[in-house]
Amino acid sequence: MTPGARNLITDVPGLVVGHAQDARLRSGVTVLTADRPFTAGVSVMGGAPGTRETDLLSPDRLVQQVDALVLAGGSAFGLDACSGVADALRAMGRGFAVGDQRVPIVPGAILFDLLNGGDKGWDRNPYHALGRAALDARTVTPALGSVGAGFGAMTGTLKGGVGSASAALASGHRVGALVAVNALGTATVGDSPHFWAAPWEMAAEFGGLGPAARHDPGHEPPPTKRMGEATTIAIVATDAALTQAECQRLATAAQDGMARALVPSHTLLDGDLVFAASTGARPLTDPVADAFTLGHAAACCLARAIARAVYLAEPMPGDRQPAWRARFTTG
Repeated sequence: MTPGARNLITDVPGLVVGHAQDARLRSGVTVLTADRPFTAGVSVMGGAPGTRETDLLSPDRLVQQVDALVLAGGSAFGLDACSGVADALRAMGRGFAVGDQRVPIVPGAILFDLLNGGDKGWDRNPYHALGRAALDARTVTPALGSVGAGFGAMTGTLKGGVGSASAALASGHRVGALVAVNALGTATVGDSPHFWAAPWEMAAEFGGLGPAARHDPGHEPPPTKRMGEATTIAIVATDAALTQAECQRLATAAQDGMARALVPSHTLLDGDLVFAASTGARPLTDPVADAFTLGHAAACCLARAIARAVYLAEPMPGDRQPAWRARFTTG
């Protein structure tokens, strides 16, 4: 397993990602889509999720594919970003066919960033327009750090952000992860700059510092955020041909990556969620062995993506938490 050429989720051929953010609002939206519908599943392990259309991702539902996946700030208000994306896709002629109508299928998840210092006194929900703008900005080379859904994100100690990572497998399959990190937990060990995800780092993608020399295994971390203020939302993707049930299993396996990179994770106060997406371009050679490897790769990619999100977050005026680079680097 090696990093993909871009080390982004868009190393999975056919996928594109768009970001849109509003600096005054201190929030934003991230969209993943493709040129045709793709299979998707979801795993929710946090105690305070905020979602749209995740029920239809169960394997027994009528609709088996989606047109886009949305990650957004804004708490429940951010779910309106999915409507903006759906409206834009419908204008393109995209969506599930029902008679002469097209209904774009756009599941989404949100994180809570309403208390991060941005101006939230809007008269009209801004997330519909941000969703549409994010879709319009789609590219194979999306920026990371303080962008999109992670623009105003925070963790237990440092600024959060958007991260991504990818892997090319010996089987020829590609796997990638995209994440907006707004966790109650921390991505770094104690007061050090070392990332919990360090054992899975590739090519010094988040500083190459290696694991911390020591941490206190008996430490009991206090909840530094209040109820509903945290959440890490992610997408893992592959070109492997997976069913909806297999996507759900891939999303479940990827949750291990969240636990490796954020301590604690999956808490009652987080809405931690992982979508999984399959473009279906490359068949499985061995359904059992390949699925095993894909799950491991997805967890590793997600752990790396989480660390990259925090590592690449940018210091900005009005920050309520320090960015990693402002706290641990000079010059």
